[in-house]
Amino acid sequence: FYVSCERVFDPRLEGRPVVVLSNNDSCVVARSNEAKALGIKMGAPVHQIRGLLEKEGVKVFSSNYTLYADMSRRAMETLSHFTPEVEIYSIDEAFLDLRGMPCGDLEEYGRRIRETVKRWTGLPVTVGIALTKTLAKVAVHIAKEEAGSCGVLNLVDSPCLNDVLERTPVGKVWGIGGSHERLLRAYGIENALQLRDADQRWIR
Repeated sequence: FYVSCERVFDPRLEGRPVVVLSNNDSCVVARSNEAKALGIKMGAPVHQIRGLLEKEGVKVFSSNYTLYADMSRRAMETLSHFTPEVEIYSIDEAFLDLRGMPCGDLEEYGRRIRETVKRWTGLPVTVGIALTKTLAKVAVHIAKEEAGSCGVLNLVDSPCLNDVLERTPVGKVWGIGGSHERLLRAYGIENALQLRDADQRWIR
């Protein structure tokens, strides 16, 4: 999100590796996809990767939290045009309750949300639509990876739901931390589909 904010004000950064540093410029706190592809890790100390940054021509920004907060506010206000029920989860994430809204085709509604946020704020967003917040986050994860999704994935009544869950590592499920992931994998639960279908008594 921080990188996207910087790109709004300098479109020449599109397609280039970009990182944003912590408030004391010591660690990487945000990376463009191009920077990730170079192997730059979240939280990487700058002094350890300075050579890589210079060699690959990575554009480096100090954090501008005032800017990021303002851009987030503008994006959230834009989302409120699509439903009055907007739950802001973090600076770059929100849940929209679409129950009772005249959405029509949900995938088309998701595209309208994405296009409107881009047009009004310059920020790219990914939209996942599902019956639960957890599934919506899974949809976002898949939509970011699939070029054909165009940044929107609707899992409501989707015939692809089981396939999507099978492709989602259990550690990527919202609320599954490292220790739970290791425990689940020890019992053969490797993906979200296996987690969903596991014995509920054992899960409790």
